[in-house]
Amino acid sequence: MSEIDRLYQYKTLLSSRRVMSREDILNKLEISLATFKRDIAKLRDQLHTPIVFDRDLGGYRLEQTDSTELPGMWFSQDEMLALMTIQSMIVQLEPGLLGPKLKPFQKRLDDMLASQGLDAATLTQRVRAVHAGKRRLPLTSFETLAKATLERKQVQVEHINRQNGETVLRDISPQQLVHYRDNWYVDAWCHLRGGLRSFSVDAITRATLLDKPSKDIDLIAMRQQLDGGYGIFGGTPKAWAQMRFSKARAAWVEHEIWHPEQKSVRLADGRYELVVPYADERELLGDILRFGADVEVLAPARLREQVQAEIQKMGQLYGR
Repeated sequence: MSEIDRLYQYKTLLSSRRVMSREDILNKLEISLATFKRDIAKLRDQLHTPIVFDRDLGGYRLEQTDSTELPGMWFSQDEMLALMTIQSMIVQLEPGLLGPKLKPFQKRLDDMLASQGLDAATLTQRVRAVHAGKRRLPLTSFETLAKATLERKQVQVEHINRQNGETVLRDISPQQLVHYRDNWYVDAWCHLRGGLRSFSVDAITRATLLDKPSKDIDLIAMRQQLDGGYGIFGGTPKAWAQMRFSKARAAWVEHEIWHPEQKSVRLADGRYELVVPYADERELLGDILRFGADVEVLAPARLREQVQAEIQKMGQLYGR
């Protein structure tokens, strides 16, 4: 009997009677006292199974709670509601990608909620994930990349460079999957280039799992390197962007996190200054321009000139 099967037998035994002595449990499961003690500790501490010892009756029993049970797991009503909320958001996050995998689990949760007078359908209708800037492309390689990331395997991928349209075949060692601004990316060691790279998953047209162990990179060091710049573009920062927002926009922007190492100050006249590091200005330029006249780039001069150039192009486009 496996450990999982044995642990589940405790629930079966204790549900069938009011209490059960330790000796009866040892005999029924054919286990030693040491195994029994380890099982009880795991059931209580890790699986949160409400097993208690009743001194008056001289045995073990399941305590009556408002929790509901799944094999190996116990959930309170609040925990089930949280799980249903997360499940609903995941399905909306990537329809057709994770939804089918979660359907068996969703059915169990639906049944448990119904048993407590809660309507799962109402919950999913009242929880909504709103997407902005999501690229609607089939993520044909997502499952292969996820499997390789978790199993620490290399993957051979065909990746499209959107800037020049070139497709490159390369072997990568996935380190982590990143969901950023409604799109998926994989941070990986590129064996072709010999360095860390971040690839957009929707730009990977084919992924083949290889029977080679992944090259492991220290996650903390990797994140320091890839998260140094602004947004999805990693690398060592080449400059710091200093921006000043109007009083009208300050109340919103001052609560936003643009970068973990950002610096900011609310000025006496109500305006707001924000300073962030960046390694690649492409995403930063887009975020600056969306604020229109409510933001001014103060430094560096190069970034200010780039914003001015884009504004001039826009003026020429709309001035025709």
